[in-house]
Amino acid sequence: MPSLSHRELTHLGMDVHKDSISVGILRPDEEAPDVERIFNDEASVRRLLARFADHRVLSVCYEAGPTGYELHRLLTSMGIRCQVIAPSLIPRSAGDRVKTDKRDCRKLARLHRAGELVAIRVPTREEEAVRDLCRARADMVEDLDRARKRLGAFLLRHGEVWRGGSAWTLKHEAWLRARHFEDTAMAATFSHYRAVVEERSANLDAVEADLAVHYAGPLFAESVARLSAYRGVARMGALTLSAEVCDWRRFGRASAFMGFTGLVPSEYSSGGRTQRGRITKSGNLHLRTQLVESAWAYQHGPSVGVELRRRQEGLPPETVARAWAAQARLCGKFRRLAQKKNSKNVVATAVARELCGFLWAEMTA
Repeated sequence: MPSLSHRELTHLGMDVHKDSISVGILRPDEEAPDVERIFNDEASVRRLLARFADHRVLSVCYEAGPTGYELHRLLTSMGIRCQVIAPSLIPRSAGDRVKTDKRDCRKLARLHRAGELVAIRVPTREEEAVRDLCRARADMVEDLDRARKRLGAFLLRHGEVWRGGSAWTLKHEAWLRARHFEDTAMAATFSHYRAVVEERSANLDAVEADLAVHYAGPLFAESVARLSAYRGVARMGALTLSAEVCDWRRFGRASAFMGFTGLVPSEYSSGGRTQRGRITKSGNLHLRTQLVESAWAYQHGPSVGVELRRRQEGLPPETVARAWAAQARLCGKFRRLAQKKNSKNVVATAVARELCGFLWAEMTA
């Protein structure tokens, strides 16, 4: 069968929810899609698609969302072309104030036939599994941070203030163990808060132990090794970056990768006026968080410590040279911007954006 053009296909736009799927069916000789509503399970999807004799003339799309990629995997296993669409890049009319499932699925079908939608890369099951484990670790880091703040706030309310340097060190832990309260209820509160912190810490250690086996696994071993050659990108951070991006070459330019992270400044340009604002934050949150965290390592002068030297052992000289060039440039940029800006958070964000470019260049070299 000869390949069909985009307008010769039957386009199905699916608005997917937990219990239902609204399907807009746009046939080649029609301009207005028909709409059907089915239950969201495999049997219902198969019954709908069985009505089309030739699956090669079907082209299906749906928005990325909380229902994940199982529908995409089902459709591709049936030999049906399917794209998962980036929701933030769907064209929207400024005057459109009505949103329903029927309108959404019709709109998806029409825009898909017009070629106006941007598809995302669907990870394999193995890639998604490691990515979910990395995101579970990020959730546990947040939980531990909240538990520590609650404990610190409780102590502050009762005049117990730690002034011995950095918190949550061995010295700080010894100070915590020495705290005692005469009142029974207050002592119980302190005990419960400490127990929660210890539990969260143990959970974090457990998930990091599970992640450690993937450093040298077949999926991400090479990318973890190369990324961890860069200052501020430890193996855990390198695995997070690798699991979130997977295929670095799908970004044709460094600027495209920066846009994917949401670290590029917003812009409004019209006529002869150009106005730039804060970063868009419209990209991958987990990726952006890791990059900003890594950028803080460049606030001091260039150097290669024991840990970084160990991570660079056995790597190609070209990778080590690129990592040093990145460090020399980013440390200088952090220092120069810190002299001009009042907020170091702004500086770290700017450095993270440029770090994106270096990491993209490394993984596409």
